[in-house]
Amino acid sequence: MAVSVRELRARIKSTESMKKITRAMELIAASRIIKAQQRANAAAPYARELTRAVSAVATWSNVDHPLTTEPEAPTRAAVLVVTSDRGLAGSYSSSVLKEAEGLVEKLKAEGKEVDLYVTGRKAEAFYKFRGRSVAQAWTGFSDRPEYDAAKEIGQKLIEVFVEGTEAETAAAPGVDEVHVVYTRFITMMTQKPTAVRLLPLEVVEGTEAPAEGDVLPLYEFEPSAEAVLDSLLPQYVVSRIWFALLQAAASELAQRQKAMKSATDNADELIKKFTRVANQARQAGITQEISEIVGGVNALADAQAAND
Repeated sequence: MAVSVRELRARIKSTESMKKITRAMELIAASRIIKAQQRANAAAPYARELTRAVSAVATWSNVDHPLTTEPEAPTRAAVLVVTSDRGLAGSYSSSVLKEAEGLVEKLKAEGKEVDLYVTGRKAEAFYKFRGRSVAQAWTGFSDRPEYDAAKEIGQKLIEVFVEGTEAETAAAPGVDEVHVVYTRFITMMTQKPTAVRLLPLEVVEGTEAPAEGDVLPLYEFEPSAEAVLDSLLPQYVVSRIWFALLQAAASELAQRQKAMKSATDNADELIKKFTRVANQARQAGITQEISEIVGGVNALADAQAAND
């Protein structure tokens, strides 16, 4: 059944309205990406120096700490999945959830039980729809994360990890490992879902022997190396989570910008298509009307000739 010109014009009008919305969302996402990158760059020096300090203490003090001690037989792991609160961001949330599912399957294959901790309503809805329990969820800040949120998440994960290291029975509620799955921002066009183990900490800096002639950094531990680790390691964990949230926010905004640009381009194509079809329908209607007029004139002329 052919679509009338009036219906086509209504479709063109609604598509133009949709185009305005997607274009506005594209511009908003583009402006927020810059701020998200600036926040991530501003947090990088602190995280870098904190990592160096933790590495120095853990490497040169030979202190055993619960957050750096590898369990002999890990049986339980916690996985923090960082997703978005809102949609219209392309495959952002689905990609990180796919990466998280792969990590969960890997951990289960190693004989470990998995506790899920999520940020973002997309992950919460994903696991709720599938009837899978979530230990705790944090929502409402995916595109604009705050340090207080990272601190709350970090304290919770440290708490369950410490409970696991201090537990004497397998039925204890703690965990032996903590993993984070988030989207790493590489460039405006490239964002990569990434899974990293957060706890126990894997300190790799400073493990190699210094070359001859190198000057070693001097660290003084006050009051003791154990006290320094007790103070630094929680801050280190929170800074890693904070960095992951900032990276995820920039990735979300970048993918939202790309998705909205694609939607705007598709709207342009639909408008052109509907306009072309409407013009063809209008021209067909005009041709039909002219044919009817010409046919009527010819029939009237034939009738007059017959009467004469």
